[in-house]
Amino acid sequence: MKVTAEAIRAMKGREPIAALTAYDYPLTRLLDEAGVPLILVGDSLGMVVLGYPDTTHVTMADMEHHVRAAARVRPSALLAADLPYGSIATEALAVANAQRLVAAGAEAVKTEGGRSVAGQVAAIVRAGIPVIGHLGMLPQNVLVEHGYRIKGRRPEERAGLLEDAGALVAAGVFAIVLELVTPAVAEEITQRVPVPTLGIGSGPNCDGQILVTHDLIGFYPWFTPKHVRPMTQTGEDIRGAVLRWRQSLGSGPAGGESGNTEIIY
Repeated sequence: MKVTAEAIRAMKGREPIAALTAYDYPLTRLLDEAGVPLILVGDSLGMVVLGYPDTTHVTMADMEHHVRAAARVRPSALLAADLPYGSIATEALAVANAQRLVAAGAEAVKTEGGRSVAGQVAAIVRAGIPVIGHLGMLPQNVLVEHGYRIKGRRPEERAGLLEDAGALVAAGVFAIVLELVTPAVAEEITQRVPVPTLGIGSGPNCDGQILVTHDLIGFYPWFTPKHVRPMTQTGEDIRGAVLRWRQSLGSGPAGGESGNTEIIY
């Protein structure tokens, strides 16, 4: 059965929502076969796929390219995509860029920010495109804030996050990502808003959790966020497989016993 934005919204309070990122055909297909209901083509691809230091270098062209690859799976999951840095500066630009991602195959888009982007979110929703909000630590603000830090520790931050969440709900989002929000504040937001919250480094009491898949499976072994406990070490498995293959090349002629160099027509 195809998962829709309304189906994700209806999961609030009924069952935990699992959401993961994907950037290409095979990863999207694997996540979909594992039953993940929400797959996000995240601008995190800037770091874990393209090698940039942060997400601010990701362009609309980058996002369209990776959305097309993921969309070729035709997943049962809802396929969402990040609107990248600078792509929602005005309402008109936000709608136009959201439409570009939908044309590439996305079924929903995600924006970063609260009250400051509520007008853009409302405009995208009016255009018929479902929107996921994103509050707390905003990766696209990393240059302005000079790094990543937990949000909600100070009373004014708590109040601001609650107001931002209310503004996003009023604008029409069907879910809100809470990234690096103190667990107490994340739980309070979750209890107050009528749409699901998806936590990432924000404690266990959100309606669901979202992770960068490369972090979850150890596919980017050079850095693992503190809030992630990898379930496997794919990077190490790849290193080991390649090392064993290289060693096999010396065990016999033309690739040894592995037979990997045999050409079959």
